[in-house]
Amino acid sequence: MTDLSQIKEHMEIIGADGVHIGTVDKVEGDRIKMTKADSGSHSDHHHYFSGGLVAAVEGNQVRLSAAGSAAVLLEKEEGGEALSDKSS
Repeated sequence: MTDLSQIKEHMEIIGADGVHIGTVDKVEGDRIKMTKADSGSHSDHHHYFSGGLVAAVEGNQVRLSAAGSAAVLLEKEEGGEALSDKSS
């Protein structure tokens, strides 16, 4: 796993294919908290990625090991449940 201490606020999160996924709000433990604005259909609260998905930190970008279209399916709610598991 990449050293998450290298990840800073406002870094761009991209998929392995270079597709923009979101923006870092901050790192909380072993997870990356995205800004609310980048939380898709649930933009009223934050979404998270597991730090285990980070392939590299390059310049001002956090590159995930999954392609953009797959990575958005791996976003989690604050409690750790999958987005699809949370009732609206």
